[in-house]
Amino acid sequence: MLQIGKTLVSEDLLDRDFVCNITQCKGACCVEGEAGAPLEKKELQILEDNYEAIAPYLNEAGKSAIKEQGKYIEAFPDEWETPLVNGKECAYAVFTDNGTAQCGIENAQKDGKLDWKKPISCHLYPIRIQEFSEFTAINYHHWQICETACSLGAQLKVPVYKFVKDALIRKFGEPWYNELDRVAQKHLSE
Repeated sequence: MLQIGKTLVSEDLLDRDFVCNITQCKGACCVEGEAGAPLEKKELQILEDNYEAIAPYLNEAGKSAIKEQGKYIEAFPDEWETPLVNGKECAYAVFTDNGTAQCGIENAQKDGKLDWKKPISCHLYPIRIQEFSEFTAINYHHWQICETACSLGAQLKVPVYKFVKDALIRKFGEPWYNELDRVAQKHLSE
């Protein structure tokens, strides 16, 4: 683990390679798993305030799940996530004609309907964040469905932390990211 400010960063972010290969996985991370996308508390209000702008970008199954379960659910005390459609895909996921999952929230943002890209946990993936009282842990989440992303990342020689650069800057700020990059360059040269 590497310490940057009040964060502990797994060396896997520097040592492992990753480039999302959506043509191969078809956005399986929005469909597979046992839970919706983790949400930060401040994102709950963003969903509330922007749902009317997002709704036209969702499919009927997603809108129905949101109507039934809410725009977000409390999975555990003070732990929030997006609802699922029939225990499968995220309610905010939509599908292209070839079955590739996309984010309805992100599609609304791309069309200029809102300023928020999507939940930070989705933007950061394959990184997972865990908050502790004294520090924040930043870890790489290895998942079988992302094997093609690992292969493409290795082929292109893109470490995880560079693949998610924009999301890390969004979450922790540019000075923090620049320090991570400095530490990573030193680590990788050793």
